[in-house]
Amino acid sequence: MLEVAGLSAWYGEARVLDDVDLRVAPGEVVTLVGRNGAGKTTLLRSVMGLHRQVRGTVTWAGQDLGKMSADRRAKSGIGWVPDDRGIYATLSVQENLLLPPVTSKADAWSLEQVYEQFPVLHERRDFPGTKLSGGEQQMLAIARVLRTGSRLLLLDEPSEGLAPVIVQQIGDIIRQIKDQGISVLLVEQNVKFASTVADRHYLLAQGRVVESLDNDSFQSRTSELLEYLGM
Repeated sequence: MLEVAGLSAWYGEARVLDDVDLRVAPGEVVTLVGRNGAGKTTLLRSVMGLHRQVRGTVTWAGQDLGKMSADRRAKSGIGWVPDDRGIYATLSVQENLLLPPVTSKADAWSLEQVYEQFPVLHERRDFPGTKLSGGEQQMLAIARVLRTGSRLLLLDEPSEGLAPVIVQQIGDIIRQIKDQGISVLLVEQNVKFASTVADRHYLLAQGRVVESLDNDSFQSRTSELLEYLGM
């Protein structure tokens, strides 16, 4: 479904990604794991078309995205959930959900589906974004992308700064999304959380993929990875 080949990226003269290859199959959850500054967020931004100083190819559902703008990539079925969640603070939960255009009527979640899967959003539907907790904002950010009909979600640190019980709820949501055939490319520092949701993992170091691990191998090396990440 998603294939990245030979992707390099720069900020000015500084190269932050170096010849990265990865793939995400339909209905698969894949994580990017690495220290801060390894290039994980830049990789997501490059796939989304938000970072343009790149070389290499990004192919999605058979389409070469190289010349596509970020909004065209979104219309093709790629959803972006940034680490700051991007909630419109003065709009209500329901207004946040209804604001983005639906890109695929066949795949878009209805408000009823969203509220069934995210009951807390139904309870808070008239609340402005400023009145939501961090976990509720994260759920809203994910639900808003699903409302558009995206078939690939790019999630940047969805567990960051959240209480363990909320992290568990976010994990449940990601597994439900996977069960519906939606693919997820996930940047995550929380190794233990990543091992509960993902099928495969790419370890990034200094802008390069240094290892690709299935989840069994990843779980068997949790202690080593925690030490490597300084956690």
